[in-house]
Amino acid sequence: MTETTVDTATPASADSQRQRPWPAVNEDTAFFWDGLPVGELRIQRCGSCAALAHPPRPRCAACGSFDLGHVVASGRGRVYSHVTFHKPLAPPFTEPYSVAVIGLDEGTRLISQVIGVSPDEVHVDMPVEATFVEVEPGLTLPLFRPTQDK
Repeated sequence: MTETTVDTATPASADSQRQRPWPAVNEDTAFFWDGLPVGELRIQRCGSCAALAHPPRPRCAACGSFDLGHVVASGRGRVYSHVTFHKPLAPPFTEPYSVAVIGLDEGTRLISQVIGVSPDEVHVDMPVEATFVEVEPGLTLPLFRPTQDK
């Protein structure tokens, strides 16, 4: 497992209005959102069959169990698929930016933004690692940066 840090170097100013759509947090997803500000990428895990799932759901898709918990993922993975957005843009995004399906080392996938590299450098199978960024006051997201892993 790798060390994780929460990056607060680029948050929006405290007096700014919310510009991003915020997640709808409920009892099935709260564990995921609660982990991000403390630098944990929490992935739902079934207590009956150990299947991992993201996004979180109220029951296991593999066995139907309601016995759900979570594991803290390493945050490491590879770009499975990606797209570069040019236009139309929604605030607060600047063009262009890359969004990718990240295949985590633990075996599940999630969608996130790839940062720290120009969009034309993002490619399938690129090794990446999560960084936790407070994108607006009170909203931390797992964004991914390229790593040197082979």
